[in-house]
Amino acid sequence: MRTQVGIIGAGPAGLMLSHLLHLQGIESVIIEKRTREEIEGTIKAGVLEQGVVDLMKETGVGERLMREGQFHKGIELRFNGKGHRIDMHELTGGKYVTVYAQHEVIKDLVEARLKAGGEIIFNVGDVSLHDLDTNSPKIRYRKDKNGDLQEIDCDFIVGADGFHGPSRPSIPASVRKEYQKIYPFGWLGILAEAPQSSAELIYANHERGFALVSTRTPEIQRLYLQVDLNDTIANWSDDRIWSELHARLETHDGFKLIEGTIFEKDIVWPRSYICDPMQYGRLFIAGDAAHTVPPTGAKGLNLAVADVQVLSRGLDAFYKSGKTDLLERYTETCLRRVWNSERFSWYMTSMLHRFHDTTPFEQQMQLAELNYVTSSRAAATSLSENYVGLPMEW
Repeated sequence: MRTQVGIIGAGPAGLMLSHLLHLQGIESVIIEKRTREEIEGTIKAGVLEQGVVDLMKETGVGERLMREGQFHKGIELRFNGKGHRIDMHELTGGKYVTVYAQHEVIKDLVEARLKAGGEIIFNVGDVSLHDLDTNSPKIRYRKDKNGDLQEIDCDFIVGADGFHGPSRPSIPASVRKEYQKIYPFGWLGILAEAPQSSAELIYANHERGFALVSTRTPEIQRLYLQVDLNDTIANWSDDRIWSELHARLETHDGFKLIEGTIFEKDIVWPRSYICDPMQYGRLFIAGDAAHTVPPTGAKGLNLAVADVQVLSRGLDAFYKSGKTDLLERYTETCLRRVWNSERFSWYMTSMLHRFHDTTPFEQQMQLAELNYVTSSRAAATSLSENYVGLPMEW
């Protein structure tokens, strides 16, 4: 098989890139280790920056988002038994916090690609990358996991295959500089059939640990609890989860969390990770393959889309004029935004969580920061601008 751009991974980064390239008249093929049912059924967080919403609308894949997404004007920071709302819509000149689950974004992009005749090869195995430092790199894989070995000849390869995929390790270790921070706690997340307890997201700092009230649909709620680093789902019965959520979210004015039927539980372990460079020869990596952020700042999917916006512009310039300057600056351009998002996610995480070695002094510093950001217009504006998404720098 021959294509201009071979893409590994049918997550938001890979699918959005293929969609943008199609609109520019550039051919691509996506390979994905999971089935279509698996990628469309894996439920993940979905808080979209205004720029991502605008891009989906502008490129023709935003119709269902605009119909079914939830557009919030702010968030609430809760501490010392009291809620403090930050009006991000007003502070950012009319931008929204948009809640639209990641698997819904994937559904929209898969449908658009297949409708346009794009090729997505699902359920592949044994993916490997070859000849990256030549003008004709190759992707090899096995069709249907254990089937015959296949090869795709490309002009460029894009690794959008997540943190554990084969793309990043294909950049020689001698070239890669890696930055990482492992946070000393987990996030226990649940999906529950229940009415909304809050019209907007709630981020709670509590002496027992962090809690988050989010949502997926008016009928499906997503909630999180900070848990011990070595904790397991087996330790958390439904009753214990609801009891802990009530304790961490209670307020002096009698806030009532509405319980429901929990139908999914999982624990994730937040980390910050950055690979520099995000390119090697004719290979470019994007999204979680290149960087991960703790979920506190809601930046993962948004950074993935920002990466491929930069890359699509560079590839468009290459095929139209032969110019490579945008591609050569891909890492530099993307990492400016990545590091800022890492900073913001670290800030939110540090302000809201209890660390195993948090001293009484540090607890008071957290509360002082929360008091400041909820009482100072300048501080609230800074938080809001970062949360809804800063303008893209090209």
